[in-house]
Amino acid sequence: MSTLQIVVRLDVMLARRKMRSRELAERIGITEQNLSLLKSGKVKGIRFDTLAAICTALDCQPGDILEAEPAP
Repeated sequence: MSTLQIVVRLDVMLARRKMRSRELAERIGITEQNLSLLKSGKVKGIRFDTLAAICTALDCQPGDILEAEPAP
């Protein structure tokens, strides 16, 4: 059984919605720095309320921004 890793595709959804990181950060009430860390995948987890706020702001589902893929 191969190990999976979760990859954040937030930058893809931001581009599809033609929204800047700054605007999303303001809408969901987190700092641009924290949003940048999330986009780069340098976080160990995300709170469900933050994920829900992102999905609401971008009109998407969690699966649109989070993907599981085989770990290297």
